[in-house]
Amino acid sequence: MYFYIVNIHEKYMMRCIQLAKNGLGTTYPNPLVGSVVVYKDKIIGEGWHKQSGKSHAEVNAIDSVKNQKLLTKATIYVNLEPCIHFGKTPPCANLIIEKGIKNVVIGSKDPNPKVSGKGIALLKENGCNVIQGVLKNDCNDLNKRFFTFFGKKRPYIILKWAETQDGFISPKFKTKKKPVWITNKNSRQLVHQWRSQEQAILVGTKTILKDNPCLTTRDWFGSSPIRIVIDKKLKIPFDATIFDCSNKTIIVTEIEKKNKFNLSYNLIDFSKNTTHQICDLLYKHKVQSLIVEGGTKTLQTFISHNLWDEARIFKGTPLFNEGTKAPSIKGQKVSEIKIGKDILKILLND
Repeated sequence: MYFYIVNIHEKYMMRCIQLAKNGLGTTYPNPLVGSVVVYKDKIIGEGWHKQSGKSHAEVNAIDSVKNQKLLTKATIYVNLEPCIHFGKTPPCANLIIEKGIKNVVIGSKDPNPKVSGKGIALLKENGCNVIQGVLKNDCNDLNKRFFTFFGKKRPYIILKWAETQDGFISPKFKTKKKPVWITNKNSRQLVHQWRSQEQAILVGTKTILKDNPCLTTRDWFGSSPIRIVIDKKLKIPFDATIFDCSNKTIIVTEIEKKNKFNLSYNLIDFSKNTTHQICDLLYKHKVQSLIVEGGTKTLQTFISHNLWDEARIFKGTPLFNEGTKAPSIKGQKVSEIKIGKDILKILLND
């Protein structure tokens, strides 16, 4: 039998990561951050960033310490470098200094140029003992959306589709303008949970015309993502559900049209690389994560241009025999999960 001895700093950084995950889907455009305050190998305070505009993780952790006098003898752990700039809230690095906390353990350096290394430098200049890089890979993975946004100047892109046993994503013929379900109820609920966690969702014109989807989180608690719809010639009728103004919707088109409440029209040149232009557009809109739901042409375009980070592929039990074939993709398989009789395969772009 083998035992893995956890480094004391790793132990508390793991807790930071655990806390930070509570904010998935609610902190955009801010990163996921958790923090704990430790005194004599005991957590005396902890917190996480819950929503943009509200207190950061370090503030919540420090405020939760009942005996504030212990802070000068304590160590604060945080999975991401404390901020140094004034935004909607004051800088966390300054608060740590003001409270007299001399020991600071950090997971990742913040990729945002407004912070990147400056928070660490300020702490050191003010006499703090700073340890950085603890569980760095885990901390980077936690904020893969945030790091992709600043590092690659585009959203973290998740491709998602469901296919039949014989490899089709839709039948050849449909009698009604609504989805033909390939997966079971539990798989569909999981998709709605994903929607609540990511910032935007993208589909093409044919998906809207054939299925008239809502693209919301009806089966899960949480905010619905920004709807991104590719509609080159503005073929989608205005009675489509995406025009219900219930949440922000961006139409990517080549035709100029006046914006309305929660609805904006954004021009791109369809004679050039559309996926790169869409990524540039979403970067300008500060979108950090995107689910691409299809159809096959849209998905395959992202795959062909190697603009994807993760693929989540369901295989259901039905057989269509003919219809629209599922996209073709290669990647590193990281997991395969059974959800009832459905199979969910997750790939990473290697």
